[in-house]
Amino acid sequence: MFGRREPVPFAFLAEADRFRSNVAPPPRERASVGQMTGRWLLGLTIVAGLVGSLVVGMPALSTDTAKQTQQSQASQGH
Repeated sequence: MFGRREPVPFAFLAEADRFRSNVAPPPRERASVGQMTGRWLLGLTIVAGLVGSLVVGMPALSTDTAKQTQQSQASQGH
């Protein structure tokens, strides 16, 4: 009913791992001064944003239990 399955030679895959091309890719273009400046400014902006969010968020993350909780005047009945 079913035909006999022939083994498929995969020797070409083993050869493909060893294949070396003699064609060199073109050299990468150097980034211009404007591109380098833009990358530095982007990185500096990201770092400044992370530091700023940490500075602003630190009071909310502190667990200082020595401070008394502030209550509004409405809850005191004035």
